[in-house]
Amino acid sequence: MAGIYIHIPFCKQACHYCNFHFSTSLRFKNELIAAIVKEIEIQKNYLGNEPIGTIYFGGGTPSLLSEIEIHSILKSIQNNFKVNVDAEISFEVNPDDISATKLNEWKNAGINRLSIGVQSFFEEDLQWMNRAHTMQQAFDNLKLATQFYENITADLIYGTPHLTNEKWKHNVQQMIELNIPHLSCYALTVEPKTKLFKMIQEKQNEKIDSDKQAEQFLLLMNWMEISGYEHYEISNFAKQGFRSKHNSSYWQQEKYFGIGPSAHSFNGSSRQWNVANNNTYRTAIDNGNLSFQKEELTNVQKINEYIMTSLRTKEGLNLQKMGTATKKQLEQNAAKYISTGKIKLENEKLILTNEGKLFADGIAADLFLES
Repeated sequence: MAGIYIHIPFCKQACHYCNFHFSTSLRFKNELIAAIVKEIEIQKNYLGNEPIGTIYFGGGTPSLLSEIEIHSILKSIQNNFKVNVDAEISFEVNPDDISATKLNEWKNAGINRLSIGVQSFFEEDLQWMNRAHTMQQAFDNLKLATQFYENITADLIYGTPHLTNEKWKHNVQQMIELNIPHLSCYALTVEPKTKLFKMIQEKQNEKIDSDKQAEQFLLLMNWMEISGYEHYEISNFAKQGFRSKHNSSYWQQEKYFGIGPSAHSFNGSSRQWNVANNNTYRTAIDNGNLSFQKEELTNVQKINEYIMTSLRTKEGLNLQKMGTATKKQLEQNAAKYISTGKIKLENEKLILTNEGKLFADGIAADLFLES
């Protein structure tokens, strides 16, 4: 099954750490949504006749959409693709956009999974990140959402300068006590061209402490295991039956179609990404065209992408999927990590240990095949 991702490139304000494509001006929102609907029609053959198992509204801030706009996008998808009746339809929301009225609207539109960007339950951390919501909104509206939705995931960020281990434990414990069935927890990263990057460069903010981040990640893994959550991907923890089907399809290299400015698509043999400019994207679509770049993937690139994504998962890298020569090379490359306890070899699968997860990206890069 394939997935569909819709990028909604609008936010109320810019978080200091965010490097995703978005605009804080809603001036051309109506025109942009119309262009998204039109792109769906133009690209209706991109996935062939592959059934759609997941739909994901990301951003940006999808919760800025009206009920009518959500309906128009989903109707266009259903009219142009073969969507499974039990498809997972996820919707990213900010806590300050949540209300009983909105929750009912989202359910009526067909949204059956919410992804809520909490990040922290401490006011000083939210202000430091420049989040639009308050600590009280984060708690109250997350709790309210559980009265309408069973399938909820929430985001938390760790490794920020003022987040002590005690505060980090409080953030995680709040999620556990609210019985949130899925958590996505990310170490703060400093991306170029963000406000945070500039502030650190100008010494207005202290640098990120990687040792502190590692310590908080290890604590997180321990707390989640004790509380009965499955650590099924580096940044993701779920109670039984609540894995993200959409994100799991990325890690399993399923096909997906990305809609909207900056959205990426993958059809099994090539990858393409839309222009990250709202006006350029909209103008091209209005003229019946598409504005994107495309890359045909070599066999080595496909294998390296599998190495990168599979190592992040609980199931690990399946050596049985590799040819004899590739399998031998991977076993040789992984030997030093197996001997140092960062990788375990089980049933011909390379699986990162908790210590290995601290170095996931570096280990994956070291296992890559050369072109």
